[in-house]
Amino acid sequence: MNYRMVFNVLGKTLVILAGLMLLPLIVGIYYQESVIFSFIIPIFGLLAVGLPLSLLKVRDKSLYAREGFVIVALSWIFLSLVGCLPFIISGSIPNFFDAFFETVSGFTTTGASVLTLSTTTISLPKSIMFWRIFTHWIGGMGVLVFMLAVIPADGGAMHIFRAEAPGPSASKLVSRMRHTARILYGIYLVLTVIEVIMLLFGGMNIYESTLAAFSTAGTGGFSIYGDSMAHYDSVYIQMVVASFMFVFGINFNLFYLILIGQFSKAIRSEEFLIYLSIVIVSTLTIAMNLSISFEQSFGESLRHAFFQTTSISSTTGFSSQDFIKWPTLSKTILTVLTVIGACGGSTGGGIKVSRAIMLFKISSNGIKKNLHPRSVHTMKLDGELISKEVERNTYVYFILWVLIVAFSTLVVSFDPACGSDVMTPFSASLTCIGNVGPGMTALIGPFGGFATFNGLSKIVLSIVMLAGRLEILPMIILFAPRTWRRG
Repeated sequence: MNYRMVFNVLGKTLVILAGLMLLPLIVGIYYQESVIFSFIIPIFGLLAVGLPLSLLKVRDKSLYAREGFVIVALSWIFLSLVGCLPFIISGSIPNFFDAFFETVSGFTTTGASVLTLSTTTISLPKSIMFWRIFTHWIGGMGVLVFMLAVIPADGGAMHIFRAEAPGPSASKLVSRMRHTARILYGIYLVLTVIEVIMLLFGGMNIYESTLAAFSTAGTGGFSIYGDSMAHYDSVYIQMVVASFMFVFGINFNLFYLILIGQFSKAIRSEEFLIYLSIVIVSTLTIAMNLSISFEQSFGESLRHAFFQTTSISSTTGFSSQDFIKWPTLSKTILTVLTVIGACGGSTGGGIKVSRAIMLFKISSNGIKKNLHPRSVHTMKLDGELISKEVERNTYVYFILWVLIVAFSTLVVSFDPACGSDVMTPFSASLTCIGNVGPGMTALIGPFGGFATFNGLSKIVLSIVMLAGRLEILPMIILFAPRTWRRG
């Protein structure tokens, strides 16, 4: 383990976080809020620790996969621990377990909250609310990818990128890692600005539109209002948000292909076509189910079906209605979407559409192999052969995913808040590992929350959220004893 290099990169990450905290500080100064010291104290603390570590002399600048995983896992844990300080210092969320849960939920773009309707709409100062939702935007593309974009990277940057990037595999768009990170963040920023402008045309003020765009871009789901996007009884606003939720659920590599003129190749992507098909079929099925069950117009049903389908499939977690009251078929579809999630290389969560495709192909090949033992079968995605390494990693990921959901469900089921409801701990585990936010029961649904859970449940679910956002392996490797052995 190259400890000096690990601490050096970790120091740079803390300095980056200090810089990002300046934005909510400026918001607090603009609105003349007394809670600005909630940001000043963490900023100085981050600089006091981060600067010496970032200036640490490193002779061996090489990084390997092990260091990459450790750096990413440690960075996200430290970001969450420091990121919760503004909530605690300001008194907005004074309990550590609640503040840590809320911060992890923000950075991992989950959107599960401990805040109730009243505290979300009244009690939070604007700067604190800005920080709460800004964490979605930071975590959406990844703070370490941001670091690679602004700071010259030494050898091993690809290992950091792969450990943080969502999806079964990660690749450079161009030859240099730093340029790849800049391209990704450039696309991310431009799409965010476009959404802000479109929401301004819908009647939102600059504060509301910026935070709504942050939450949508990061596919997070935190909102200024406790009733989420149902607060805006505007077809225009809801359709703009729904459209951008779908967009941010697409692999960002496809946007790059469009930029360089390879539009036809982008829209022929197997993963994109499956993702698009899932959204269309789910939307139409839910719309018909709602129209028949509630005897409402198909147009109204289609509007809410499209919004909720894009919200859950992109793992954003916004809501335009209390979908807990929807028919069983509709809720079952949303549960399936919670598992599948968005495309690899997007800001969304879930097991990813590309990984779901590979799991299906692996199963299909397994059946064919049993029928014809001597036959040779290969797997392709978008016309390219899937390597044995990616295939093996897909196996490992899915097995670990199942084990984590099972273990988390078991632990949370001991929480008195769950009562005798077995679905609440299962849904909580599912929505946290998928980074979706709202669960499929009344307690943790779109107009519910995680406030009544005890400290143990919140810590376990926080770890589950981190594991889901970091594709499980970095968290597993961080706590594996072999990781820290010399040699």
